[in-house]
Amino acid sequence: MKCISDTGFLVALVEEKDRFHRWALEIAQQVTWPVLTCEPVLAEAAFLLRSSNTILGMLRDHVVEVAFDCASQVEPLHDLGVRYSDRDPDIADLCLIRMSELYPRYSIITVDEADFRVYRRNKREAIPLICPPNC
Repeated sequence: MKCISDTGFLVALVEEKDRFHRWALEIAQQVTWPVLTCEPVLAEAAFLLRSSNTILGMLRDHVVEVAFDCASQVEPLHDLGVRYSDRDPDIADLCLIRMSELYPRYSIITVDEADFRVYRRNKREAIPLICPPNC
């Protein structure tokens, strides 16, 4: 299955002590690699893992592929930020919402089910998600 990755999935995939690690390993067997993502997700993951080398290794090994250019998407990102200002979304979330609009056949893998169940692509469409059970 073709997927877009949020930060939590990448962290859980690497970090054995993460509560979603087993789930991430199970999902990893089902996805088509590389998963797509954006630079803000990679920056968050590097920060949380305290290792930019781990994330750069994922890029080098084609585990993830940056498939989004924030600079060319400023207006749609700004519009999404205004629409969801009550949820105080970070840049990574806004990029993932926009990526879901640009890659409509891809599901987002996330551990942030609460926010992503509220977010909509193209203003009205639910975003297809892959989340841990009882997240």
